[in-house]
Amino acid sequence: MPLIRSASYNLFIEILLRILLFSAFCYMESLNPFIRVIPHSELESNCKYPRHESYVPSGMLWSIVLSVPCVLSLIAWAVCNDCNDALEFLLSWSLALGITGVLTDTVKLIVGRPRPDFFYRCFPDGIETPELQCTGDISDIMEGRKSFPSGHSSLSFCSLGIASAWICGRLGTISRKRGSGARVLTTIIPLVMAGCIALSRTCDYHHHWQDVLVGSTLGFTVSVLCYRQYYNPLTSDLAGVPYIVSKANSAKYFNGKPDISPIKDCKEESTPLLNGKKDDKWI
Repeated sequence: MPLIRSASYNLFIEILLRILLFSAFCYMESLNPFIRVIPHSELESNCKYPRHESYVPSGMLWSIVLSVPCVLSLIAWAVCNDCNDALEFLLSWSLALGITGVLTDTVKLIVGRPRPDFFYRCFPDGIETPELQCTGDISDIMEGRKSFPSGHSSLSFCSLGIASAWICGRLGTISRKRGSGARVLTTIIPLVMAGCIALSRTCDYHHHWQDVLVGSTLGFTVSVLCYRQYYNPLTSDLAGVPYIVSKANSAKYFNGKPDISPIKDCKEESTPLLNGKKDDKWI
């Protein structure tokens, strides 16, 4: 099937919107959060966990977040020979990632919640100053005030969540091909990966459990919302079919392959009677 959403004004707007979202996300990453007053009791009880290197560093996170959807899009284009599905998946994924990043940073900057290891970010030598004035590196301290919600959790559940939805639609896991354990396991693999990334943030004391829970919920919710903007419901017979395709020719996917029969011409056919003119029974 040829590419339906080719170079057009609509596609230009879609791309421009994503550029704006990612630009806003990158800018917000450099801003300082709200400097919230931290009671001494909270500093001693919830923010005095030891500092630890991330089990999933930022570089590894972004490699997963960016590579998995790109690989699935490549599969849709090269293996399934469906360029429309590949483009619509990239559009839904990029929109979800941009929205999730902006929402996550917005809440981080407004809330300014300290991380579990904030005490040792503020006092690297473990000795409090009389007026609780931090003696650590200022950038490290500002980053320590961006605990809620977890960015690792929201971004991983956003990217891998929409990957799981795409696999679910393609395989028809909860629609036309129920009763297959292999399809269920294949569908939830991305979600398990996202869950492991999210939970690792509590193991290295970079986030509280509330941060992980809210971040995961935020990312998954946005991923489902954006997927449904471009694809048919996962429970319908058209699961896995982009809206733009179903609107163009009402095609249905069976066995993972589209019915690419050409759209019938709905124009009225002329009759051989009356010199090619259509006969009117009322005449």
